[in-house]
Amino acid sequence: MTITQIRAFYLAATLGSFTAAAEYMGLTQPTISELVRKVEDQYGMALFVRRGRRLVLTTAGQALMPWAKRLLDAELGADSALTALSTGEGGTVSFGILKNANYYHLSELAAVFREAHPNVRIRLLGQNSFEVADAVRNGTLEAGLLCLPVPTEGLHIQPLMRHEILWASSKPERCMRPMSLIDMPKEPLILYDARHGEEDPTRLQLTQQAQQLGVTLEPDIEVESVDAAMSLVSRGLGDSIVPQAVAQSDHFPSNIHVATLENPIYDTFALVRRENWELSPIAAHLADLAVSMLLNKVSGEIA
Repeated sequence: MTITQIRAFYLAATLGSFTAAAEYMGLTQPTISELVRKVEDQYGMALFVRRGRRLVLTTAGQALMPWAKRLLDAELGADSALTALSTGEGGTVSFGILKNANYYHLSELAAVFREAHPNVRIRLLGQNSFEVADAVRNGTLEAGLLCLPVPTEGLHIQPLMRHEILWASSKPERCMRPMSLIDMPKEPLILYDARHGEEDPTRLQLTQQAQQLGVTLEPDIEVESVDAAMSLVSRGLGDSIVPQAVAQSDHFPSNIHVATLENPIYDTFALVRRENWELSPIAAHLADLAVSMLLNKVSGEIA
């Protein structure tokens, strides 16, 4: 049975005639009769008997009626949900944001979006870039912001800008000149994003450079957040790398010194969505808003 056949049957039953159902659907009376007849032929059972000018349900018609209502209610609900999402009047939108979103003013994203679309539910997931890429690829997230490099299979990636990664140490002499890979292991190394290790885009760049020079970089301490790493650096327990936006924040520990890297590495920010996949209008609006807020906060070179 098709949705059109079910609709013809249901309207004929509730309105009492094929003619009334035809007027409601914008079709002809013979068309409605034929739609119902095909269902009756398929199952070998009549759905209506005529009593005067009015249709009356048979036992088969009575059995079909509640299922027809459920199906049409579901169709109406699906249409309403998609209409609401496309117009910004309802639904849910999911988006991945940078793990350190607060350093890029993205912590305000939910508030700004909600003000414009008060009836839309928002899921903003702050994750490691590797996780964001996977979640977009498998459809858990509609789109997201992340740092490159990440595996690109099945993804459409739009590079936005890049921001330099700095060396951080509580010892000023360690930051008097650009930090070389040769000198990095001379003090304990503290790295963040412990859960993803070498899959983290920033650490991946650092490790690849070290391998090319034959330098082994083994972290003495691994923590999950950049804030935890900077707290340990501030206490003199080792050195670390730090995004420029973090080092420039008002809450950055005053006793931590920073320097550029002799071989610079960057956080390259990008907007990612599934390949050959168009975002819903409301998701596209959220993505545009996130990109705008990021670019307005951080100045950098276009990648």
